[in-house]
Amino acid sequence: MARASQAQARENRDRVVRTAARLFRERGVGGVSVSDLMAEAGLTHGGFYKQFPSKEALVAEATGRAFGDLGARLTDLDERHAGDHDAARREFVAGYLSAGHRDDAGNGCPVTGLGPDVAREDGAAREPYAHGVEEFARWMAGADGDQDLAAVATMVGALLIARATSGTPLSDRVLAAAKDALSQG
Repeated sequence: MARASQAQARENRDRVVRTAARLFRERGVGGVSVSDLMAEAGLTHGGFYKQFPSKEALVAEATGRAFGDLGARLTDLDERHAGDHDAARREFVAGYLSAGHRDDAGNGCPVTGLGPDVAREDGAAREPYAHGVEEFARWMAGADGDQDLAAVATMVGALLIARATSGTPLSDRVLAAAKDALSQG
């Protein structure tokens, strides 16, 4: 069987990292086996260890990718709002604290989706996770401040509770209460 070209190998690796970033947020790291991941990426299980030394190494890389995707989304919001960071922030908060975001964990916030796994393990994902949270909080503050960790903590906590209570009236109430609190702050 012919070996994949270097370009194809890079594309395969990128596909695995993208897929892992989504699945880890959706199911948790422990809920995704290497076999499941590779099947979802459309690749063979044997190819995993040609690309990654361990699942832990992939978790760290996927964490960095998920935060990179969040950063790109935040940059796009700022560009669309042409110099009005407050408007970009309002749009982001409204989307973040929405039923759609609550119900789409795989494509959602890496702080919420990956936090429980990162907290349980003292692995390589801790550093990219901490860096991603700091950058997220810096964006939330805009030019007026260093970081807005309180806003990030409010949004993440609300989303975690909303996901845990999804299907009950409390879920939507939590999202609305957090949105209201952030609009006043």
